[in-house]
Amino acid sequence: MGIRRALILIFTFIFLCSPCFAIKIGLQTHVNKTFIGASTQAQIINCDNNKLVFVMEKMKGYEFKAYRNVIAIKVDGEWKKMKTNKIVIKPEPNGFVSVKRKWYRGHFKVINDGEGLTVINDIPLEKYLRGVVPSEMPSGWEHEAHKAQAIAARSYAVANMGKRAKYGYDLKDTPEDQAYGGATAEKTNTNDAVSETEGIVLVCQGKIVPAYYSASAGGKTNTGSQVWSTDLPFLKSVPSFDEGIKKNGHGVGMSQYGANNLAKRGYNAYQILKYFYANTKFARIKGEY
Repeated sequence: MGIRRALILIFTFIFLCSPCFAIKIGLQTHVNKTFIGASTQAQIINCDNNKLVFVMEKMKGYEFKAYRNVIAIKVDGEWKKMKTNKIVIKPEPNGFVSVKRKWYRGHFKVINDGEGLTVINDIPLEKYLRGVVPSEMPSGWEHEAHKAQAIAARSYAVANMGKRAKYGYDLKDTPEDQAYGGATAEKTNTNDAVSETEGIVLVCQGKIVPAYYSASAGGKTNTGSQVWSTDLPFLKSVPSFDEGIKKNGHGVGMSQYGANNLAKRGYNAYQILKYFYANTKFARIKGEY
């Protein structure tokens, strides 16, 4: 089958009901201390009783540390113990929280599980993706490639909900899952790519697929069995359209360089994805996301 024929766009939107698509992203796991600030005033809530513990001043950084079985915060040079091992940090509407020298949307949970502090960004899925697309793919690339990246990243995230549940979150913020740079990473054009594909995911045999992707496959993508000893129906080996680019990553699923090269040739996001992922349809998630 020629590529033109393979890239004919035939898909059906299936509406998948979901009560709420927020996602929990682990930014730090089992650290001794962390520094957190907010662009607005931010409430610190005790997760055990839902009561207000402290109000953080805007544009002021605070140090947090694990203290025995609770969390302590440094205020004006003095450590204050909070009578809980779980807190939520809530900025004002449209406020941002600073962690690891980056700004993030959403709320934050800090947990002391006895092994250190774990910092979790609790954020709506679509806002999470705004920080993923430009972190995973250069913002100067083709718009249709960005849209393909948004759909692949959304599919991967939804299919892997709960992957890191033992740590209290869904996914890490690194390429081990998906690179996520928060609001600091956002660009107008990549935000547009997320908005234009809002809620759209890839489905195979009635299930949202973990749409694996890598920077480049070195000329030809791998099947699942070539990398993980397991074949998956939505993965096939095809020319990756990234010739001349050294293989970077597992080479399974979409080649990001290949997606950008196909976009330069005039293919849209849906044609690109149908090329790299076999036996798939497109679905739109219903509900909050």
